[in-house]
Amino acid sequence: MEKELITLTIDGQVIKAKKGTTILQAARTAGIDIPTLCFLKDINEVGDCRMCIVEIEGRRGFATSCIQKVEEGMVVHTNTSNVLEARQVTLDLILSNHVKECLTCIRSGNCELQNLTNKLNVSKIEYPGEMIKHEIDDASPSIVRDPNKCVLCRRCISTCKKVQKIGAIDCINRGFDSCISTVGNLSLNDVNCTFCGQCIQSCPTGALHEKETIDEVCLKLKDPDTYVIAQTAPAVRVAIRRRI
Repeated sequence: MEKELITLTIDGQVIKAKKGTTILQAARTAGIDIPTLCFLKDINEVGDCRMCIVEIEGRRGFATSCIQKVEEGMVVHTNTSNVLEARQVTLDLILSNHVKECLTCIRSGNCELQNLTNKLNVSKIEYPGEMIKHEIDDASPSIVRDPNKCVLCRRCISTCKKVQKIGAIDCINRGFDSCISTVGNLSLNDVNCTFCGQCIQSCPTGALHEKETIDEVCLKLKDPDTYVIAQTAPAVRVAIRRRI
C-alpha cells in the first residue's frame, strides 16, 4: 500500500511528502537547502550539530529538521533571521574549540566545516575561550587521527558501528571533555580497528585522514635501481609497476 502523503509548506512552497519523511528530506526533495554537519543519510541522523534547525509556526524554539517528521499542515521556515543567527552562534561555538589551521589542513577546500563557515559568513570567532589540546594519534600504518579538528559529529562512530560492524571508536568523557576516541583512549593501532578508512570518508573535517607516503614514493621513482609498485587499498585491487 502506498504511503500516506502529507501536505506542508516550507518557505512558502507547498510540498507533498510521504508520512514519516523528515523536514530535511522534504526540503531537499523540493530543492530547498538546509545546512547540515552531523547528518549522514541512513547512518547518522541524530541532530547533534544543530546546524539544520528550522522554525515551525505555532511552536516555541527551533526544530531539528534532520529528525523532525513532517506533519499535515505544518508551516516551516528555514532561513528567518532568528534561524540564521542561531546557526551562526552554534558554528561560532564549534569553531571556538577547533584548531585554526585551514590553510595547511589536508581538507582545505574540501571541508564541510570550512564550507559552512563561508556560507554563513562567519569571519571571526565571537566566543574565544579555553581549547582542549589532544594528542595526535599517528601510530597506525594508514590513519592519522587528530581530535583537535574533531567537531563531535559522530559520523565516524556510526559508520564504524553500522556500516563496518566494528565499533573501534566511540565518544568518551563528558561535557567539554568529550572526545571521539577508542577504549582506554588507546591508539587505533592498539584496538580492533581494521584500517578500512571508512571513518575518513565520513569525517566532515580533517580530524581523520590517510597517511601519505608521497615523498618516499617520489624518491623511489627517481632511483634507477628500484622497481616501484603502486597499489591502492583496501577496496581496489590494481597494481602498477614502473621501471625508471
